Amino acid sequence: MIISPTDKKLVGWQQTTQIEVANRQRYSKDNLLASIIVNNYNYGRFLRQAIDSALNQTYAHIEVIAVDDGSTDNSREIIASYGDKIIPVFKENGGQASAFNAGFAASQGEIVSFLDADDYLFADTIERIVAVWQPGIAKVQYYLDIVDIGGKILGTYPPRERRLDNGEVLPILLEKGRYETPVTTGNSFHRTGLNKIFPIPETKYRISADSYLVTLVPFDGQVAAIEQTLGAYRIHGDNLWALSQNVETEKLSQFVQHDLYRHELLADKFGELGYKIPKFSDRDYLHLKTRIASLRLNPENHPVSFDSPLVLAYRGVWAVWRYSKLTWRKQLLLMAWFIWVGLLPLQMAKPAIDWLFVPQSRPRSLDWLGNQLKRAFSWEASNTRVEKC
Repeated sequence: MIISPTDKKLVGWQQTTQIEVANRQRYSKDNLLASIIVNNYNYGRFLRQAIDSALNQTYAHIEVIAVDDGSTDNSREIIASYGDKIIPVFKENGGQASAFNAGFAASQGEIVSFLDADDYLFADTIERIVAVWQPGIAKVQYYLDIVDIGGKILGTYPPRERRLDNGEVLPILLEKGRYETPVTTGNSFHRTGLNKIFPIPETKYRISADSYLVTLVPFDGQVAAIEQTLGAYRIHGDNLWALSQNVETEKLSQFVQHDLYRHELLADKFGELGYKIPKFSDRDYLHLKTRIASLRLNPENHPVSFDSPLVLAYRGVWAVWRYSKLTWRKQLLLMAWFIWVGLLPLQMAKPAIDWLFVPQSRPRSLDWLGNQLKRAFSWEASNTRVEKC
């Protein structure tokens, strides 16, 4: 039997943890040191804006660490040009987890933010974070503006209709295996919680090391959400599928494996608390969406040898219906997509996969229909947590 997320045992453990954390965190907000760790690999064309955004904070008590992960462009010269204004860390290429580990080891702040070198912070980001910080908080998260290479705003991440989770998120993690959280630049962590989980395993988290952090820190306290954009998440040719017309099958398999590592983390942590846990991969429809696409497009390199399209389609339909908070119309559309991709021949399934993962490959008629539905039913999203589809 799976224990309910509202089980008194979990609530009691959370309350005990909050008391312990509060007793540890007797501080004055005026004296909190904030560390901003810029992690960089060959993003010299964006790096200076990222570092400048960290240095030019309205909050005074900051330190800026710039970690270069073996870049082959002019990144190291840019970092060196700042002299003693920042703490430089130069290392051989080892991936994002390796860069996070090196930067964290060089930092001293009680609040720690990891800033991707192609992103940037707003001038008052740290000031706003410190203003909401309270004893018992393990992480503060906030929205990001999506910008292009030139800084033009393209949207918000996550989209506004996807409300960031706030407070105790362990029940959500236990039920579904994920909670609503932004990418790297949209998170700031308390050092106490990070001390318990660093170093990050470098082989498993060579990419997307932030998911290791956002998955584990809720076990050390609450998550606070700021309902404004406090930084920019840059979309460009090196980090966006949508600038091409095809799904990158290698990335699909990497993301599937990455999700499995994350589910394993959760199983271990909840297991330590004595919980009989669900099979997270059967409840995480976002994972199943990527997993069925990986299997259909690249079965030779798919990381789960026993998968079948029919079984994944069934699990995807069930996960969407039971564990998503999409509107019923979007649920029906996504369930139809799972059935289409799982049951039809590859030559018919592939366009559906492309249309979902690479929006620019969609026929204009599909985009027009999607926009009409979005306008027609936009009233439903105002106070509803809607997940990515």
